[in-house]
Amino acid sequence: MLWTRLAHECANRCCTRTTRDINYVSGRIEHEGLSFLTITLPTFGKDFERSLDLGRTDRSLFQGFTWKAGLPRFLSGFLGQVFDCDTGVLLDDPNVDAIASVRQLTLMFGKLLVPCSKERELAAIEGYVKCEQEVRLRSAWLMPDHLEEFRRVADMLFGPLFDSIDDQVFDRTLVPKHGPGATADKLRGNGKYRNRTWTARLEAIFPSGEYLISNSNYMSELGDVNFLEPGSEMPVKVITVPKTLKTPRIIAVEPTHMQYVQQALREALYDGVQQDNVLRPMIGFLDQKPNQRLARKGSLSGNLATLDLSEASDRVSNQLVHNLFAGRPHLQWAVDACRSRTADVPGHGVIPLAKFASMGSALTFPIEAMVFLTSVMIGIGESLNTPVTPELIHRFRYRVRIFGDDIIVPVDHVRPVIRVLERFGAKVNSGKSFWTGRFRESCGKEYYGGEDVSIVRFRRMFPSSPADAAEANSLVEFRNQLYFAGYWSTCAWLDEHILGVLRYFPVVLPSSPALGRHSFLGFQYQKLSKNTATPLVKAYTVCSEIPSDPLDGSGALLKFHLKRGDFPSFDERHLERSGRPRTVSIKPRWVSAT
Repeated sequence: MLWTRLAHECANRCCTRTTRDINYVSGRIEHEGLSFLTITLPTFGKDFERSLDLGRTDRSLFQGFTWKAGLPRFLSGFLGQVFDCDTGVLLDDPNVDAIASVRQLTLMFGKLLVPCSKERELAAIEGYVKCEQEVRLRSAWLMPDHLEEFRRVADMLFGPLFDSIDDQVFDRTLVPKHGPGATADKLRGNGKYRNRTWTARLEAIFPSGEYLISNSNYMSELGDVNFLEPGSEMPVKVITVPKTLKTPRIIAVEPTHMQYVQQALREALYDGVQQDNVLRPMIGFLDQKPNQRLARKGSLSGNLATLDLSEASDRVSNQLVHNLFAGRPHLQWAVDACRSRTADVPGHGVIPLAKFASMGSALTFPIEAMVFLTSVMIGIGESLNTPVTPELIHRFRYRVRIFGDDIIVPVDHVRPVIRVLERFGAKVNSGKSFWTGRFRESCGKEYYGGEDVSIVRFRRMFPSSPADAAEANSLVEFRNQLYFAGYWSTCAWLDEHILGVLRYFPVVLPSSPALGRHSFLGFQYQKLSKNTATPLVKAYTVCSEIPSDPLDGSGALLKFHLKRGDFPSFDERHLERSGRPRTVSIKPRWVSAT
């Protein structure tokens, strides 16, 4: 019903009809179930994007859909406003609304958070193991002169930053911290500050007397520390979490002591890049907007390409990372000491790792970005048939941008860049990389000819009652995103459905804590607060109870010393309760409409 409503609205926007499309979708869902919405339609959408990049449709694309002349019959009312109906060639001035409509109708359910089948989970695990084997082989094939060039360019890009962190490691001024997520040894919240596991490799560069206890008055507690030798270290725990119905996401959960030190190095890398005038325009860790702006510019001018990598973190070899930090012995030692060397893979036992780290390590994101930036600059140098120099880096620092595995490079150098990325083990995702047409995609934003054609994704199933808190929260968020995307008729239908689940659903500002409707027309309120005159509404809000987790003694003192900033903790009960809420609910109450 949601797809039908949205199809009608898209058709009205593009002056076409979708009656046959709606009947077609209904029939295929009846026979194929949810997989048609979550797998088949998104594949159609990706083929549509590939056609935009190619400048024409192709019979090798849109598998499973019938054709009429140069176009698939499905959504032909929209496709005919983008491509020539007879030849399938991209029109000189395609309807951008039609492009946005096709993407919205085909990709909307592509990342629905539902568990995939056991067979798909097993296939993902097998893929993880196969990828590990490929990384090992690729590392053995790397030529010495290629590694030498990698070291040289990395030193040119990151030398001052790495020198500074190398000094911090030597001076032992790095401040570790615990992350919010799960750990392989199942310590949570405040329990992490009572950790008494350390490794011999960590002890050599991060002495437990300086990093595991708050001060020398608690040296006696080191007698309880379990020091693990390299052969007995705890492996990362490989798990699957929902991503799409087609495939799960694979995460390697790190032990507490490893994550603790990784966070210190991560923070130093983030801060160092942010303070470097050369690196800041080229690489990002927290802000996706520079990538999005460059993607729009690339779609408008055609001179910037957007590249996406498959299995990005799993294909960065430890050999490359070792060379990345060459010449900084203390930093190199520190990064290696907090890297887990083995992984416990379901169905395969404990295996040694040739990759640097999977998603789950605090260092994966920054270090993979640095490896990719180094590779990109080598590729540009090879394209220009000139060695990479500081002058060359300055010349391209506003035309190259890395955010994780989202890469933006000049179109003129895209093929040499891809060649170098693949030389060092990366795998470019051709289905999500664009450079020949006017379509570009980076960091969750998509553009065609400078126009935003991004979509709103439906993430969770519909709630049936307020007890389905996560689903209700997701549906309200989806409704509000649709509203600001201009799908107002569909929003009106959703409002009726939501009111059938949530008794209270007022119009509020986006800054309000209420689960309410957002509107360009402002907000409504039912009364004013007696004490503050704040406009109030009766609405559902998300409620979560932080688990009880009391912390005192040396652990509490350690938590104080590891706190960032000069201000007190924002949570006055942080020594009583800590960790992620185990349950989330929504409850009606009087809250601010603003």
